[in-house]
Amino acid sequence: MESPRAAARAPGLDELAGFLTRLTRLLLNTSGEGAEGIEETVTATARALGGDASLLLVPDAATLTVIAADGSARTVTVRGVPEVFRLDQVTALKPLLAEVGSGRMGVAGAALRLTRIEESRPPYPWWAKLIGIVLFALGFAPLMQPTWYEVASTAVLATIAAALAVAADRRPRLSAVLPLLVSTVISIVTIEVFARTPCHGGPVLLMLPALFFFVPGDYLSAATAELAAGRMTTGAIRLVNAVFLLLQLYLGVLLGVYATGTSTRALFDIAADSDLPRWALFLSWIVFTAGTVLAFAVPHRLFWPLLALVYLTVAVQSLATKLIGETAGTFVAAAALSATATVLARSPHRPPRLVLLLPGFFTLTVGSLGMRGLTTLAGGYVIEGFQDLLKLVTIVTAIAVGMVVGATVVGRE
Repeated sequence: MESPRAAARAPGLDELAGFLTRLTRLLLNTSGEGAEGIEETVTATARALGGDASLLLVPDAATLTVIAADGSARTVTVRGVPEVFRLDQVTALKPLLAEVGSGRMGVAGAALRLTRIEESRPPYPWWAKLIGIVLFALGFAPLMQPTWYEVASTAVLATIAAALAVAADRRPRLSAVLPLLVSTVISIVTIEVFARTPCHGGPVLLMLPALFFFVPGDYLSAATAELAAGRMTTGAIRLVNAVFLLLQLYLGVLLGVYATGTSTRALFDIAADSDLPRWALFLSWIVFTAGTVLAFAVPHRLFWPLLALVYLTVAVQSLATKLIGETAGTFVAAAALSATATVLARSPHRPPRLVLLLPGFFTLTVGSLGMRGLTTLAGGYVIEGFQDLLKLVTIVTAIAVGMVVGATVVGRE
């Protein structure tokens, strides 16, 4: 750590602009769940270092204007690829910004720490991410159909999807078509191997847990939350991107249907009879949270607090749904999760709000409804398909407004 005298020295324009540019880029690259907070973070950091800054922000870029203490200014365009797969970097960034904000660290020390964060390797090896994606899908599977067959088929299908996701990490050009490729492969395997009889439920219900890692339900909710908070540009662009990802997955499912020579009428949306005991449903959230930690590179020490927030969200949603209905119950659960995460994140020694929100947020997101609605429509089941799509719009809006209300009630700092 730098001495107080060094920390108090106002940095020159080159130092300040260089550090803030790198900080903005890292924040953009980790903003897959929303760009909320980027502008506040960058401007507050600039003031703490003796300068000033302003941003014009869109989801994948920012125009950053930096003003040093001597009045000199520079404008930089920063580009990033919004993702949410390195939450270890998000976690490591918070204490750094807290030290800068308190005046205990100057720009030179902050730039050195930022370099370490940028160059850090993921906390888990590639095979741990593969296992994480599988566990993530297995934990979600009982929400689609609470059957042992759903869990068993998900174990196979999710392993295939996870292998493709890990391969894309090593072959960047594969990432551009990854959602389409994964959904096509999963569709073919599901139809040929697992959906041989209607007694196991609809084919899409069998596919969805394996595709859940790629379904942009969280992006849809984050985009709607940004619109609800008045961030029209970032919200609208993110919404378009989320819809495009959803359509890629939908197209992949159809390509799988065509490749197997199956009629689209096979895309019915009927769930099988439940045969999972209650204890399995309860434990599925532990599996889900463990998968989230591994798949999204969350430091392992955060497993237990994240699990507590997952159970809090599920409990509030279940109770509120019984009392006031599904839409209102989802709104209340989103508000409770948002308020709790906002309060907990105030301490500089606790994880960032994004990390605290994410696992519980996934339990609420409903991108699967979009997939079910589109594929059901493609199968010719018009009424059922539109019902799913209408439910998607309603629930996504309830989540988004609930998140904004929860943060507003407790007061963001």
